[in-house]
Amino acid sequence: MKRHGHGLVLGKFYPPHAGHHHLVRTARDRCETLTVLVCAASVESVPLADRVAWMREAHPDVRVVGAVDDIPMDLHDAAVWDAHMEVFTTAVPERVDAVFTSESYGEELARRFGAQSVLVDPGRTLFPVSGTAVRADPAGCWDYLEPPVRAALARRVVVLGAESTGTTTLARALTEHYRRRGGVWARTLCVDEYGREFSERKLADLRSRWPGAQWEDVSFTTDDFPLIAETQNAREEAAARAGSPLLLCDTDSFATTVWHERYIVGRNPLVERTADRLTHHLWLLTDHEGVAFEDDGLRDGEELRPWMTDRFRAELTRTGRRFVEITGSHRERLDAAVAAVDALLATGWHFTAPLPEKR
Repeated sequence: MKRHGHGLVLGKFYPPHAGHHHLVRTARDRCETLTVLVCAASVESVPLADRVAWMREAHPDVRVVGAVDDIPMDLHDAAVWDAHMEVFTTAVPERVDAVFTSESYGEELARRFGAQSVLVDPGRTLFPVSGTAVRADPAGCWDYLEPPVRAALARRVVVLGAESTGTTTLARALTEHYRRRGGVWARTLCVDEYGREFSERKLADLRSRWPGAQWEDVSFTTDDFPLIAETQNAREEAAARAGSPLLLCDTDSFATTVWHERYIVGRNPLVERTADRLTHHLWLLTDHEGVAFEDDGLRDGEELRPWMTDRFRAELTRTGRRFVEITGSHRERLDAAVAAVDALLATGWHFTAPLPEKR
């Protein structure tokens, strides 16, 4: 099989999927060097920088560059072709020896680069997926997406609340509910609360030096909370890459801002910034009313539960986060939570339409 010098793969990658990755890997194997050019229009809702980053992660052994291309495509208009080529050659000024596509316009694109056209699986028989199909139904195309794209598209639901208000019980019940749907949903994950693990270690460390220590003897510093928030974020990102289109979180870094108030008093700007780095789509606030306080050895704030519920509600409202308050019996809470999550999923994923194409 002929090996080319410099190859080029060009596309919108809106978003990238298995067909794109097969094209890139095929081209990489047949070229000495390969450039992937990601072209995004300003009207599209996935930023160019994200698409470039996703392609670089998936293909660390090729050069990935990006360009803004706001010119609608008309394959029958030479002037439109010329305008596109100015964008392409500005982004990739080097000589191109082969252009790899799965598209009917591959021959003309290669001719204009003075390169050979190489068609790769134009019938999409190996990976029957397209960017249009992914945008229309990400969940249905989930297995064709790479981990960073899954992380970006996963609908993230956070269960949060004061001590001993059933947050963990509800988060795990929701996880099992959606896993029972089967298919891709069977991979639904729940991110546990890192703050609890951190607290357990603090108590264990104190007891290693003072065997009689109890939870009320443990002290926190303001510097503990950025670490808790960062670790919570990191674990959430890892789970979003591996799971289903839905990710359940037993608290999040936003909740850590209120826990900082609970233990330290006041706010910590580092925790606030960490909380704003991730996008979540729904918070379920568990009410303390009707839930007996259970002291499991890491709790001592029964009298603070009303205050914490109020603080969570106030901060969710102040920051414009979408939330639903969960009250009632265990069954009523689960039913209300499922209804809220189903409503979120029913809204789907909203991609803006790409620029029109005349083929």
